[in-house]
Amino acid sequence: MLNEAVIKVLKNNMWDLATCTKNEPNVVPVAFKDVTREGKLIIGDVFLETTLNNLKENDGKIAISVYDGQSLEGYQIKGIAEYVTEGETVDTFKAMVEKMFNGAATAKGALVVTPTKVIVTTPGADNKKEI
Repeated sequence: MLNEAVIKVLKNNMWDLATCTKNEPNVVPVAFKDVTREGKLIIGDVFLETTLNNLKENDGKIAISVYDGQSLEGYQIKGIAEYVTEGETVDTFKAMVEKMFNGAATAKGALVVTPTKVIVTTPGADNKKEI
């Protein structure tokens, strides 16, 4: 579902995670993120309490917005998130966060997002097209 163009933008830019519950939207930027070979999006949980609570109440539904600020190439990815607290992915994020914060913070887990839709947000003829 994720083509090379989408993966490149995901790998090189910040992501904004969007969730909603009880008519209250929530959007947060994330720095600890990656794309797996299988096309899943993974996000390290450092400060995601509200996001996690919203996911529990909304069957894991999440949207991710990512764009290149120079070219304006962008995508919205809708999907279902699963929270994990153990394994290689979590260990990798823990090491990254602890290094960045000199041991003052750590990752508590990781979100693994399975994309269900990819929508172009780049200005132009393809805007709003589903990939």
